[in-house]
Amino acid sequence: MKHDVITDTDQTISGAVHVDRRHDSAEKHVTGRADYCDDIAEPYGTLHAYLGVSTVAHGLLKNVDLSDVLTAPGVVGVLTADDIPGHNDISPTGQKDEPVFPTEKTEFHGQPLFAVVAESRDAARRAAELARIDYDVLPHALDPVSAQEADYPFVTAPLKLERGETAPALEAADNRLKGRMQIGGQDHMYLEGHIAFALPGEDDDVVVHCSTQHPSEAQHMVAHVLGVPSNAVTVNVRRMGGGFGGKESQMNLFAAVAAVAAKKWNRPVKIRPDRDQDMTATGKRHDFVVDYDVAFDNDGRIQAVEGNFAARCGYSSDLSGPVTDRALFHADNAYYYPNVLLRSRPMKTNTVSNTAFRGFGGPQGVVAAERMIEEIAYALGKDPLEIRKVNFYGDKTDGRNLTPYHQEVEDNILPRLIKELEENSDYQARRQAILEHNAKSRIIRKGIALTPVKFGISFTATWYNQAGALIHIYNDGSIHLNHGGTEMGQGLNTKVAQVVADAFQVDFERIKITKTTTEKVPNTSATAASSGTDLNGMAALNAAEQLRERLVAFAAEHWNTEPETISFRNNMVQIGKDAVSFNDLVRQAYLARVHLSAAGFYKTPKIHWDRAAGRGRPFYYYAYGASCSEVSVDTLTGEYRVERTDILHDVGRSLNPVLDKGQVEGAFIQGMGWLTTEELWWDNAGRLRTHAPSTYKIPLASDRPREFNVSLAEWSVNKERTIKRSKAVGEPPFMLGISVFEALSMAVASVADYRECPRLDAPATPERVLLAIERLRNSG
Repeated sequence: MKHDVITDTDQTISGAVHVDRRHDSAEKHVTGRADYCDDIAEPYGTLHAYLGVSTVAHGLLKNVDLSDVLTAPGVVGVLTADDIPGHNDISPTGQKDEPVFPTEKTEFHGQPLFAVVAESRDAARRAAELARIDYDVLPHALDPVSAQEADYPFVTAPLKLERGETAPALEAADNRLKGRMQIGGQDHMYLEGHIAFALPGEDDDVVVHCSTQHPSEAQHMVAHVLGVPSNAVTVNVRRMGGGFGGKESQMNLFAAVAAVAAKKWNRPVKIRPDRDQDMTATGKRHDFVVDYDVAFDNDGRIQAVEGNFAARCGYSSDLSGPVTDRALFHADNAYYYPNVLLRSRPMKTNTVSNTAFRGFGGPQGVVAAERMIEEIAYALGKDPLEIRKVNFYGDKTDGRNLTPYHQEVEDNILPRLIKELEENSDYQARRQAILEHNAKSRIIRKGIALTPVKFGISFTATWYNQAGALIHIYNDGSIHLNHGGTEMGQGLNTKVAQVVADAFQVDFERIKITKTTTEKVPNTSATAASSGTDLNGMAALNAAEQLRERLVAFAAEHWNTEPETISFRNNMVQIGKDAVSFNDLVRQAYLARVHLSAAGFYKTPKIHWDRAAGRGRPFYYYAYGASCSEVSVDTLTGEYRVERTDILHDVGRSLNPVLDKGQVEGAFIQGMGWLTTEELWWDNAGRLRTHAPSTYKIPLASDRPREFNVSLAEWSVNKERTIKRSKAVGEPPFMLGISVFEALSMAVASVADYRECPRLDAPATPERVLLAIERLRNSG
């Protein structure tokens, strides 16, 4: 039996739910007192590892001579595939296609071939350069188009989503257009790079401190590589200096190397690549080449869509299967396609194996959907927003609410969201003013766009939609909270602690948030798919409810009253006519031998997915948002700036509005960077040349919109029973940055009087913008 506590309308405790609460480590972050993995004190005798890597993109390993490496100053030894006691494989999906170190062939430039272990990091790094390796060089393919031309295989099984009769609808359409869009990748560029620190224990035991979003996977991979059971491996994560998906599976390599070396030499071992090696040796957001064929009527309403999504996946499968699946899941964005056929093409390439990145393929699908909307608008001479509105999902009454994967859209709030943002941003008047400005201005052209986002929340791998938590109440009334999620700056720990504070109606400060560790909560899912708070918050609430029920049962018996007369309020417990402090109740419960520890659990309901059939309900619910951005473009140089952005985003009933707004702001800037400044470039030899902040450009503070207005849809309440009716916020707002990309497109189109779609590829760097301007001018 569950007992309701005082609701937030009568709260006097500090830091309960639905209120602003600063990040629990905010002061530590800004003062430098927050401890990260590299801040852990190194025991005497700690060794340091560094990776030696391939210098060709594709080749057979003829001879690997490490004699000079072994005799270099400070070197203790090297690790190769021969030193791995268990399995030489760290594939996260079990496809056995990702070795720790290859034995016969290298498949991308920069692939780790061995690790040097030395007395200092500098010694290991210098020694790694002394290897003499002979290769039989093989032909290579670096992008999905050349990979298809070279008849490269898929790295994993492709997906097909289909509904309706697409081919006849395309043939019979009033209007039809075809196009191709190239969508660039993105480096995670977290502040803290990859790092792992392993300490050997007795028997098979090893403790690994590392910066990972998926401690349980790191645990299982280390055990797999060592050839020991998972119970011998403990993985600890206090916090990360950013993750964005780059530390979901990519940490496996570093954790495995550190652990194998630690057990081999029976000394602590740390591995921390420099930024260049971090960028060349670890995967990124997938590049896509999308071919689309769309039919529409004279009002711009879509009648049929066919799309092929080819992705640069890299040399191994990694997470490319679910990433390319999610790209198809979001190829509709907010729009109903009556007839649709979508195919993924997860192409193997001779590049680093690409991986999870905020949005997990969704942004690539969404931006392709927006390109088709934009194409239709230019073909009909209409405002793209008008085309968006006529294609929005409807409801059961009009039959326009079924996705390409046959899930019904039951909670569509986009019409209201768009209407409010259109009015609050003064979109129509500003667009008219921009059209008048562009008609007069010779050099500076402006653009404006208002774009929506519909994003599905849940892991598409159904078994990951579970979480655990552990709560101890000590006999002094203090509370210890542990859960399976990882803190990477997003405020997860703060939100989950707020849930626990609310459940007991005690102050936030009473709760001690501890590091994530596989010793306390087993078999956890990655903190990814925007589900960290949804899953772990519910698991923590489940644990808190168990404890609260025990306390209520004890109090009812001890005070000889009914459970219904007992309530928690403001660090006190009302028991009939009596009131005692929370501390006193806990102390008396302890003396009465009441169990004051509970393990909580949660699994997401209602979801199911049949991949072979392309049907199911992969998402528990949808999160929505909309963004309106205005840009100015210098048509002589292609340079541009964002003048103003207005955002209205749906987070349901926010657990912590100030943290959620921060996530929306950061996601928008990161999404804008993906589509504007962040360009990955490989040369013909397969070398990544954008491998440091000197050559890879993330947005700076000066790139933010001159006027930046962010609001949450405070009227939104999740219809599903999520944690306190909130919605996920990590990934959905990333796609709000598409409004900048679309606004740039309008500004470019103005040089040819909006007669045709500029078909900008992403990222729309100033060079690409200038080339598009010149192309349109010359075509006229």
